[in-house]
Amino acid sequence: MGDAGEGLIDAESRIQERMEELERERQRAQTPVVRDPAKAQALESLRLARLELERQAAATTNERRRAQIAEAVQELDRRAAEARQA
Repeated sequence: MGDAGEGLIDAESRIQERMEELERERQRAQTPVVRDPAKAQALESLRLARLELERQAAATTNERRRAQIAEAVQELDRRAAEARQA
């Protein structure tokens, strides 16, 4: 009876390993391929900076600061457009 139990445990572990392997393959297939990691990192950095400035704009009541933030957002948009073209 002991050998049969071990065989069952081995079969279960192989099934579990196969399921994990399939999950890894599924995740790999869903992950987009990044051709230029530096460009992707730069774009993500600009996106996060823009989000932070938008948060600041929503929180400020000073019109001069709002104007500064608007200019900064425009500059970030310009840089992002350049990075996408490059």
